[in-house]
Amino acid sequence: MPKRHRPARGRLAALTLVLTALPAWATEVTLDAPDAADWLKDDLRSASLAVKAVEQEEVTDPQELLAAAQADYQRLVASLYSHAYYGPKVSIRVNGREAADMSVLDEPNSVDTIQISVDPGPRFRFGEAVVAPLPDGVSPPEDFAPGKLAQTPIMRTAVSDGVTAWRDRGYPKAEASSQSITADHRTEKVNARFGITPGPKLTFGDVHLSENSAKSRVRAERIVAIAGVPEGETFSPEAVQTAERRLQRAGAFRSAVVQEDEGVGPNQTQEITIDVEDARRRRIGAGIELDTDDGLTVTTYWIHRNLFGGAERLRIDGEVAGIGGLNGGGMDYTLSALLTRPAFLHADNTLYYGVNVEHEDEPSYTSDLIEAAVGVERYINEHLTGKLGFGVRYSQTDDAFGSREFYHIIGTAGITWNNRDNELNPTKGAYAEAELTPFVGVNGSKSGVRFEGDLRGYRALGEKFVLAGRLQLGSVLGPDIEDVPSDYLFYSGGGDTVRGQGYQSLGVEVNGDTVGGRSFFGVSTELRANVGKSIGVVGFVDAGYIAGSSTFENGDWHAGAGVGARYFTPIGPVRLDVAVPLGEKIDNVQLYVGIGQAF
Repeated sequence: MPKRHRPARGRLAALTLVLTALPAWATEVTLDAPDAADWLKDDLRSASLAVKAVEQEEVTDPQELLAAAQADYQRLVASLYSHAYYGPKVSIRVNGREAADMSVLDEPNSVDTIQISVDPGPRFRFGEAVVAPLPDGVSPPEDFAPGKLAQTPIMRTAVSDGVTAWRDRGYPKAEASSQSITADHRTEKVNARFGITPGPKLTFGDVHLSENSAKSRVRAERIVAIAGVPEGETFSPEAVQTAERRLQRAGAFRSAVVQEDEGVGPNQTQEITIDVEDARRRRIGAGIELDTDDGLTVTTYWIHRNLFGGAERLRIDGEVAGIGGLNGGGMDYTLSALLTRPAFLHADNTLYYGVNVEHEDEPSYTSDLIEAAVGVERYINEHLTGKLGFGVRYSQTDDAFGSREFYHIIGTAGITWNNRDNELNPTKGAYAEAELTPFVGVNGSKSGVRFEGDLRGYRALGEKFVLAGRLQLGSVLGPDIEDVPSDYLFYSGGGDTVRGQGYQSLGVEVNGDTVGGRSFFGVSTELRANVGKSIGVVGFVDAGYIAGSSTFENGDWHAGAGVGARYFTPIGPVRLDVAVPLGEKIDNVQLYVGIGQAF
């Protein structure tokens, strides 16, 4: 016997599921401000919690929507005050009733409509605008003055700037102590008066460590020395910030905070407390890069922090390059160690000891090198550093001039400027590095000076484009070309100079072979574009110049161009560049893969 009622139940069950899955009836929210400019309407919509709840968060709960509507009175009025509207009328109606008159204990079963009506009224201007006292030579902001629009952010800025001015003069306890703001609706004027209490002028007093800092493996006296708070000198907020940056860059701490103690210390002093938390003592990392000609390069490093309890750091780096290269050379090996100690004689000095061992098997030469150096790096300011050092160096090379040995005492003087917003993917700022290396020959080796410079600049063009440029410069002064170690000479071609040209393909011709030049000039330009959240594209042109003389005379040029793709990751963009030579037969396409932008 047929059971015709079962299909009907099935349809009913399906209909029930569909109805259950449908969202609740959407609330309609409107904001009407007919006398307001478009920019003010946009600001009011941004300030409204009700608009956000309905349009962005899709809230349907009546209690939440009523609470948002009631909170909007204060938020919308505050927004209007910030634009100098001090006589507004705001109405917010929920289901036709004024939200301010509704109780959350008697909320509606549903919220169908929220109607926001705003009449901003006239804009008010300052009648009086006073913030006092201020230090000698300090004036309020230009917009905090009679006749200017009486916007609340300007008032806050005037008070904040006044307190900051006193703190900069050595008064750390300066604070806003009084305020009087009166709006006269007849004259549409606002009289604003703010008082500041500077407090006493203080010098830096004792430096203490927090209980958390006592757990640090770094010795207490070393923490204080690295911070370098200038005890006995007049208080300065900048000195507090500088002390915090010194601790952060020392490399031994995961976090570092330098705080002013409350109250006034003995003998009119400002005491300081340092709170640090140690970073992990050891760290290991690795990297990889691919070049069509030069092959695969694999790098690795190992870091040991706080080696002797004074925030010393030992870093050991290893590199193998030229794996599977097609440039005619073999594999290169590098092993280096660098030991640093912060706060050497001064809080901004870092002492370093370095050892470097290399074997290079390049297309034009082979070289074995061992070098040891000691020096000091100085942090001049947040963006500028310099270094001075000296060392000893032995190298044995085999090139077009034959097999030779070099013994040198070397010096190093360098300076670096870096204000890029991101080292792996910069969009603005600049990077500049210049290094001078005098080398004094012993045991028959010649003496001279090597100079190398690198300048990079970045400029954002709108939100999606970045124009990047790079200039490289180098020269060796003094000895003839055959008396200069091969790795001190300059070559052009490859991923770090001219993409599209073979690795170290441009040098100086000697007896039918190629050796490096005594001078080098390189220029690179890139236009970078973001085409998605994680994808970017690049177009680039590179050019390089090599000369056998140290004065850049009688040299040769070559150039290359190409396009690239970038995949943005949390550790930096993954780079893929494809390039060809310019001005000559295209018989080879170069491919470059790595982490970070090309420069």
